[in-house]
Amino acid sequence: MRFTGFLAFIVGINSILFAQKVVSIKIDGAINPAAAEFIHTSIERAKDADAECLVIQLNTPGGLLKSTRVIVSDILESSLPVVVFVSPSGAHAGSAGVFITLAGHIAAMAPGTNIGAAHPVSMEGQQDSIMMEKATNDAAAFIRTISEKRKRNVSWAEEAVRKSLSITENEAVQKKVVDLVARNVEELLEAIDGKQVEVASGVATLNTKGATIQTIEMGWSERVLDILSDPNIAYILFMLGVYGLLFELYNPGSILPGVVGVISLILAFYSLHTLPINYAGLALIVFSVILFIAEIKIVSHGMLTVGGVISLLLGSMMLIRTDSSLEFIEISWSVILTTVAMTALFFVYVIGLGIKAQTKKTVTGYEGLLGEVGEAISVLNPTGQVRVHGEIWNAQAKTGKIAKGERVQVLEMQNLVLIVEKKA
Repeated sequence: MRFTGFLAFIVGINSILFAQKVVSIKIDGAINPAAAEFIHTSIERAKDADAECLVIQLNTPGGLLKSTRVIVSDILESSLPVVVFVSPSGAHAGSAGVFITLAGHIAAMAPGTNIGAAHPVSMEGQQDSIMMEKATNDAAAFIRTISEKRKRNVSWAEEAVRKSLSITENEAVQKKVVDLVARNVEELLEAIDGKQVEVASGVATLNTKGATIQTIEMGWSERVLDILSDPNIAYILFMLGVYGLLFELYNPGSILPGVVGVISLILAFYSLHTLPINYAGLALIVFSVILFIAEIKIVSHGMLTVGGVISLLLGSMMLIRTDSSLEFIEISWSVILTTVAMTALFFVYVIGLGIKAQTKKTVTGYEGLLGEVGEAISVLNPTGQVRVHGEIWNAQAKTGKIAKGERVQVLEMQNLVLIVEKKA
């Protein structure tokens, strides 16, 4: 009895002194450079904390294939076990999420989740069949490599790419796509305790039973990058930048529109740098701005405006260029249509009114008197006085005598004396 009590005491002390730690993060949204950077830094932080493993709670419709490759590479080269857990219930590992899930040293799913390609159509419409085939073959080879490395169902993985298959969590376990189903992270850690996985540095045994869970959130810089990596945000920032600079150009000295415009353009270009941009689409958007400005200066009976709207619409549709139809990234149609409508109104009415105001005839000072009609309040023979704009001026008749009370028209001004003639 004494020995049993002593053994229990030793085990208790050992568990306190050597309590295991697990780091957990959440990826809830599109796979983009921000997600790739977050996962990379989380792996490093988990290593520094001597964690047993990193758990990635994944819920994504997909994202950029380039960012997915970076994430998969980090997981495959990691000396720390990485557990990819598709959760919570109702979550989906679609498109890029399939690659990331299969790359995990342990792949798990929560009840009520599904995994599969379900890829959208490219924003550029029907891609060239040869280019589509090349992109699909490349993605298929990529997912075969991952599946073979992790000894998962290679056949299903390839069909998920080629045929856009999607399966539930139970089907995924039956088909050996993932390792297990767990209701939450705690149950997952209980289930994988004692499992051996192959990491970059060799074979690691997971000791996760009763481990403390440390949750890491995205930092502010990663959150900003995540927001800016949204193609809708990039598109809106770009158009705001155009509006701001045009306001400043047509109203010099306003300052605020110019400052906002420059900041928006800088953020837009940074955002666009993280996205696959089609420069033909960008050129069409710039060309549409030129057409809108030309409409204000040239009488085209609306033809330039129609051309500008069409150019802006086509450019917006083509702005995001995806290398593969597996990539889940696009500009929302509601954003495109709203922006096109607002831009057309902006150029046709707002800037149009501003230019008309600038070209409007001057109504004050010397220029405001030229051509104006007044009344002679004394006889001009040839000099006298006239009333113009309710003001009394010294005047001189250009030709002949002008009787008092007759209407006169201002021709010019010389030394504050109006040169006038009789109004016919």
